[in-house]
Amino acid sequence: MPKNALPVSQIAHLLGVPEENLRTLMAERTDSHGDPTLVGLTVAEAARRIGIGRTKMYEYVTSGEIASVKIGSLRRIPAEAVNEFLARRLSAGDLAAAA
Repeated sequence: MPKNALPVSQIAHLLGVPEENLRTLMAERTDSHGDPTLVGLTVAEAARRIGIGRTKMYEYVTSGEIASVKIGSLRRIPAEAVNEFLARRLSAGDLAAAA
């Protein structure tokens, strides 16, 4: 597991879903959506990885909460930046107050 990756059990807890359901969803999506070996994600790919919309992801990128780089005219988000963002949110307890 990468240094900054969150365990699936923690992600499931944060999302409020059973871990088994999350693992099943991940297995289904792995076969049909995107390339898990990509290191530079589009905004849409990064948003899909954490289950938010493109507009919200652009807000996080614009504010600097999620790191991104320009490659020519393209905007890419390092895959590890998504994990780092979630790890910061976990340590800040942002999801604990969700209703």
